[in-house]
Amino acid sequence: MADLSQFDPNSVSLLSNNIFGLPTTEEDAKLVLVPVPWEVTVSYTHGTARGPEQIFKASLQVDLYDSDVKDGWKHGFFMRDIDKQLLLRSDYLRKEAELYLKFLTEGGDVCENEFLKKTLVDVNTGTVAMNDWVYRQTSDLLNAGKLVGLVGGDHSTPLGFFKAIGEKKGDFGILQIDAHCDLRNGYEGFQYSHASIMYNALKEVPQLTQLVQIGIRDYCEEEVDYINNSNGKVKTFFDRDIKTRLYEGDTWKQICDDIIATLPQQVYISFDIDGLDPKLCPRTGTPVPGGFEAEQLYYLFRKVLESGRQLIGFDLNEVSTSHDEWDANVGARVLFKLCNLMVKDQH
Repeated sequence: MADLSQFDPNSVSLLSNNIFGLPTTEEDAKLVLVPVPWEVTVSYTHGTARGPEQIFKASLQVDLYDSDVKDGWKHGFFMRDIDKQLLLRSDYLRKEAELYLKFLTEGGDVCENEFLKKTLVDVNTGTVAMNDWVYRQTSDLLNAGKLVGLVGGDHSTPLGFFKAIGEKKGDFGILQIDAHCDLRNGYEGFQYSHASIMYNALKEVPQLTQLVQIGIRDYCEEEVDYINNSNGKVKTFFDRDIKTRLYEGDTWKQICDDIIATLPQQVYISFDIDGLDPKLCPRTGTPVPGGFEAEQLYYLFRKVLESGRQLIGFDLNEVSTSHDEWDANVGARVLFKLCNLMVKDQH
């Protein structure tokens, strides 16, 4: 653990320090964050590839006192540098994908366009390479005994991490906070689309025994059919149903108890920022009316840990900073909460 004797947690954050202004090295850190600056397959607005670096900047304004996990930061949180080659690759392929998507939405037939057929191959090959990169990064850290969190990017980014954590930790469940199901098969022709992350996870990660989705409010019939035919492996708490229960007198505690009852012992949190009410994250790639207050989810996370379940990993995705810093400010605070919860009860 780092020598913190000269560090004042009540003072201004130094730009020379790491995430949240902490004077932590990767070696000293209990928890290492892997930034994945990637947004090739986003289907609406862009900006999430710059999410990790903007969250880092905003994190310097986050106060270090967390009443849920006092002194959690003393375990050491560290974010790795942004991989510039990965970001450049994302930017390049994003431009290709935009041409392809424009052609698609205008009713074009890709089968008759050799250039766009090549684009589709390029994008799919690029996302496979990104998945492999994430797998290697996270697997190495887990094998080194680190706790790991991932900061995207769009929601396609954590698949390699799911694979790595499954291999390291065994059977686990994902608690997905999201406006969308992300259960589409190869959305828009992209095998590893952000809208296909959970479809691919259930298909490719054998240790993933349960997917619990909350806040879902924008989805297609294909995804409803998938949920209904999953034999309970996918449990979805739709935003409409949650709100109906609240309107009719159920407490949030009762609903949280029902959510937690569906989770296995080992829990991974996959947090798409659009799961929040869009007043909190208006620049996210695909905002949808509805969703949660941040404090509602913090309450749920506390209850998950109080139930005796173990948080084994997390990702935070879809924080876009295309217009101003508000979303990064919210994202940094959500990230700090997730980091603290990860180190809670760790020795």
